[in-house]
Amino acid sequence: MIVETIKLYPEREDVTLTIYVLQDSPELLDGANRPAVLICPGGAYLSCSDREAEPVAMRFAAMGYHAFVLRYSVYLDKHEPFESIFGGVERREHTVFPAAIRDIGKAMLTIHENSEAWLVDTDRIALCGFSAGAHNAATYSVYWDKPILTDHYQVSEEKLRPAATILGYTLSDYLFMKESEKDEMATLLFDASAMSLLGEASSSDDRLKEVSPALLVTDKTPPMFLWATASDALVPVGHTLRMGMALSEQKIPFEMHVFEDGPHGLSLATQATANAKTLVDQNAAKWIDLADAWLMKRFSFELQDETRWD
Repeated sequence: MIVETIKLYPEREDVTLTIYVLQDSPELLDGANRPAVLICPGGAYLSCSDREAEPVAMRFAAMGYHAFVLRYSVYLDKHEPFESIFGGVERREHTVFPAAIRDIGKAMLTIHENSEAWLVDTDRIALCGFSAGAHNAATYSVYWDKPILTDHYQVSEEKLRPAATILGYTLSDYLFMKESEKDEMATLLFDASAMSLLGEASSSDDRLKEVSPALLVTDKTPPMFLWATASDALVPVGHTLRMGMALSEQKIPFEMHVFEDGPHGLSLATQATANAKTLVDQNAAKWIDLADAWLMKRFSFELQDETRWD
């Protein structure tokens, strides 16, 4: 495997693409291009979680996909502790929408530019995100063909098109979130997250709709795999249900799994991504195998019928 971290913008250290490119072999695909998964970790637009980064990439690599982890524009830099948000946050221009979806666009273009060297099938690149990263992936999935990206990068839609999107415990509707009940800690977290994403403490409904992918689904939105837990106390499962309903209304293919138990931020829901026992759940951990089966319908390899020894 080739593992390398690339700065997406020469002048910035914070936005990076880490590649996990599988080595080619005559015993495997023998020079054929592989599909890929581009992963956006969560972190409330304040940071990018390590638990939803490399371990997830390794899991997709084990399925036979090239994997990429995008650390997109977030509020805190690597020298700032998470607790610093408790002292209040203020607007930072480099994080304000559409910065994070443009980071995904830049990552997609970088993969396209290197597709020959990395043997990537650019027609089959999936996005995978968790929490805020899922929101970023979902938002990109409804904007990928719009001037906010195509004109910004002066490229055709096809260079930016995701073939599929996988969303874990996504936030999909800021108008719904605005009305949801939140405790004091959740309120503080979401206010800080909104400041990072929108650059203001209180936004108009029109502005909130701009970052509510469940309200912006079109017939060009890619197929989606959605999963969440019914007991998520931080991002209510209603966000996943609303996304599913929006996809259904536009007749976009989708699959949804809601597991009964499990807190927010499960990632793989195994010891590989847990820092506490509450983040290990054997039932919710089934999501990755279900996603594997779902991807197989779209990303199956072109294999010969038999080995040459049969």
